[in-house]
Amino acid sequence: MHLLSKNLNHIKMASTKLMGPFTQLLPMTDLPLKGSLKDEQLSIITNGGILVSEGKVVKVGVFDDLKSAVTEIEHFEGNHVCIPGFIDAHTHICFGGSRANDFAMRNAGKSYLEIAKAGGGIWDTVTQTRKASSKGLVKGIMARSQKHLANGTTTLEVKSGYGLSVDEELKILRAIKEANEQTAQDLVPTCLAAHMKPKDWQGSAREYLDHIAHSLFPILQKEKLANRIDAFVEDSAFSSSGIAPYFEKARNSGFDLTVHADQFTTGGSEIAVRFEAVSADHLEASTTREIELLAKSNTVAVALPGASIGLGCGYAPARKLLDAGGVLAIASDHNPGSAPMGDLLTQATIMATFEKLSNTEILAALTFRAAKALNLSDRGMLKEGKLADFIIYPTDNYQEITYHQGQLKPLVVYKSGEKVFDSI
Repeated sequence: MHLLSKNLNHIKMASTKLMGPFTQLLPMTDLPLKGSLKDEQLSIITNGGILVSEGKVVKVGVFDDLKSAVTEIEHFEGNHVCIPGFIDAHTHICFGGSRANDFAMRNAGKSYLEIAKAGGGIWDTVTQTRKASSKGLVKGIMARSQKHLANGTTTLEVKSGYGLSVDEELKILRAIKEANEQTAQDLVPTCLAAHMKPKDWQGSAREYLDHIAHSLFPILQKEKLANRIDAFVEDSAFSSSGIAPYFEKARNSGFDLTVHADQFTTGGSEIAVRFEAVSADHLEASTTREIELLAKSNTVAVALPGASIGLGCGYAPARKLLDAGGVLAIASDHNPGSAPMGDLLTQATIMATFEKLSNTEILAALTFRAAKALNLSDRGMLKEGKLADFIIYPTDNYQEITYHQGQLKPLVVYKSGEKVFDSI
């Protein structure tokens, strides 16, 4: 197995290169952004090929039809399926320590809130992350991101939120930025300073949020550390009414918004729609009302099955969201507490069996619909002008990818047309 890192200053692309032939090539194009999807709608190119130049897709089509356009060919012998690289739109992979005790307490019958009151939960990770060095955080991010890369994830969102002070949040976001410069994927940073009111903050929740907005937001923009602001809207964190002024400041400053919404109680998705957030994530507690609000909006509903598996609770109502006409993405929520597994495809396919999602709905939720959850228009499908991010699986039938629930691993992963993972 070979994992490679990117160095954007030294990548040299061939003029035009043809890759293939692939037994099946799934470009994930010509599919609607919103609503349910049938497998009959999926475009499959037999004996497919991809023309790549300067990190982007030039053309996708039948391999033999594309051969006359190039002199350089990266040839694949045998049966292979090619799909766009996965996009994980919600992770917390910058942290210190472990929450193994939380898992044991949860399986012994303790609730999420009971564990937090006993010294576990988010604050436990905050304490351990504050103790960690910047170098240690970078090392941890890189190790976890490489695991995601080996499973086909070429774009990975990474949140702060385990610092909960201006200095500690900056330490985390700078570590994410440094790791991004050394990893093969694109790491997309999100500021989650509004994860919870820190226990060592002497003022009110409103005063904490005002402090973050006043003191942290300008530095994020000056150092280009993040253009996304997130908040946990929940009884144990921030109320819908309490978070509104914070979101107003963030939106007025030009940040994209995303929301931890409806995990245990409702209210978060409503505030997400009200502020035109890019996404509302979790949604396990969403009811018919929240589903209808999201479906009528442009806010992407992001299901996090890893948290449902980790906490032993129900899944987000993915089937109902799709049938109502919503946009559904699926992310891993990889974090040290509720979702330590971090295997995006495994989690997505397990949820799919309970929510009855088609293969096309699963793959769309991990590719172009996930790109929408990050407000990225340059990836998620294999199409002229898009990033040449794609995964090669050793099979002749794309259905095997979901059928094996994450156990069929990629043979090769490409980022911007360059091989960044090779299992051979």
